[in-house]
Amino acid sequence: MIANDYSAPAMAPAAAVGRAVALAERLPMGLPLLLARIGIAAVFFRSGLTKLANWMLTVQLFKDEYRVPLLPADIAAYLATFSELVFPAFIIAGLATRFAALPLLGMTIVIQLFVYPSSWVDHAMWAALLTLLIARGAGTLSLDHLIRRRFSA
Repeated sequence: MIANDYSAPAMAPAAAVGRAVALAERLPMGLPLLLARIGIAAVFFRSGLTKLANWMLTVQLFKDEYRVPLLPADIAAYLATFSELVFPAFIIAGLATRFAALPLLGMTIVIQLFVYPSSWVDHAMWAALLTLLIARGAGTLSLDHLIRRRFSA
């Protein structure tokens, strides 16, 4: 029987891909979770700072453009600004991360459904990051992890 001379080189790319995947799987989840926390917190925190910069314009936007259902514009503006400034701070610190991500995910859903439905790509990215944090928590580079280690010992 004649040996196939092409079998060894054909396996080389598959082996290289396998090694790359194995290397990627050894990446500690704390790092991507930290990056997810920083990225999503920055989006909401910057939005909160923008609202504070011109409060009268913010309330006017909630009245004329955002039109959040069930809430008066001024109440919605206060709640949104509070949420965008407080919950990202918790997420950055990795403190009560799962809890802090929930209202931001709720805001994302409201924004998608009632305010800017055509911006679904941005909202899908926000929801993916927030859902990851809800599902996995803040990771090892967080106050949540330190507290858990302290009280579980």
